[in-house]
Amino acid sequence: MDLVVIIGSGAVGKMTVGQELMKITDFRLFHNHMAIEPVIEIFGYYYGAAVAKIRDAVFDEFINSDNVGMIFTYMWAFDMQEDWDYIKHVTDKFEATGGTVYYVELVADRAVRLERNKTENRLKNKASKCDLEISEQRMLREESKYRIVSNDGEIPFINYIKIDNTNLEPAEVARRIKDFFKLPDKTITDIYRMVKLDPIKPHEVEILHEMQVRSFMPLYEKYHDEGSPAIETVDRIRARSEAENRQYYFITYSGARVGAINIAKRPTEEKEDIFWISPIFVDPKYQNKGIAQAAIHKAFKLHPEAKEWRLDTILQEPGNCHLYEKCGFKRIGEEKVINDVMTLVDYVKEM
Repeated sequence: MDLVVIIGSGAVGKMTVGQELMKITDFRLFHNHMAIEPVIEIFGYYYGAAVAKIRDAVFDEFINSDNVGMIFTYMWAFDMQEDWDYIKHVTDKFEATGGTVYYVELVADRAVRLERNKTENRLKNKASKCDLEISEQRMLREESKYRIVSNDGEIPFINYIKIDNTNLEPAEVARRIKDFFKLPDKTITDIYRMVKLDPIKPHEVEILHEMQVRSFMPLYEKYHDEGSPAIETVDRIRARSEAENRQYYFITYSGARVGAINIAKRPTEEKEDIFWISPIFVDPKYQNKGIAQAAIHKAFKLHPEAKEWRLDTILQEPGNCHLYEKCGFKRIGEEKVINDVMTLVDYVKEM
C-alpha cells in the first residue's frame, strides 16, 4: 500500500491539492481535518490523543482494504522531534506492506495563504476554520511558534519534492506530483470495489454453463474452434469444478452475476506455486467496464502464495491481449495455430 504525505504550513493548499491528486490517481484522500473535526465536534475542543487514535484506526483499516494508496496531509513542525517521530510512525505502517511513501512539501507566500484561508472549499471541509479572525490568528501564531518550512537538505527521504505553489493552481500542482513520482493513472478502483468473486456451489453449475455459453458464443461463431468454452457440456464444467486443484467463482458486479473465473493450481517440475486462469469471461452486455481487470486482481489477492500466474488467449483478439498486459502479464513461448483464422498465445505474470 503506497502513501503520499503532503506537508506544509496552514492554508498552503494541502487538502485542495490532495483533492486534485485523487482525481487523477487511484489514491484516496485522508486530509488531517477528517480526524480533527469530529473530535472537536464531540469533545468541544481539540484533543490530540483522540485524533491520533482515529488516524491510526483509519491507517490500519485502509492498509487492509482494496485500495491502491492514500494521500495524507499533515502540518509538520520541523523543530519538534515528536513530529519527526510521528512521520516515521506513519511511514513504517505503509512501508511494512511493501508500499512506497512519497513526501510532498508545499510552500507559499503568507499573503496568498491568508487569502486561501478564506476559500469556500476550506471552510466547507474544516468547520473549525469558519471563524476567520480566530483561524487567521491561530495560523500566524503557529508560524511564530514552530518552524513549519523545512531547511534546504533537511528532508532525508529519496521520494521527496518541495513545490512553491504560490502562483500555481491545485490541479497543476497535482499533475507535477503525479509526473515527478510517476504515479499510475486512475484506473479501475471504483469498479474494483464493486466487483466480488463468489465461489460457485455445486447446484449452480448449470447457471455457470448457461453464462459461459452466452459469453463465448460470439467468439465461437467467429473462429469455430473445437476447444471453445461455448461448446463445452455442463458435465465437463461440473467435472472441472469438482477437481481438487480448481475453484470456479462467479464475478459479481454490484451484487449481480456478470461472469465467472476458474482458478487452478497446476505446479510444474520447476515451480510449485503456479496458478492458471482458465477460463475467465464477462457477459457481453457488461464488457468494456473494467470488470475483468478487477476480477483478475481479485484473483491475485485470493492467492498471495502464488509465485506465477498463467493463461492463454486468442492472438487475433487484441482487446483480450491488452487486458492481460494491463494486468502485468507478458507473452511467452511459441504461438499455437488452432485453425486458419485463430492462434493461441501464452501469457505469464511473475509475482
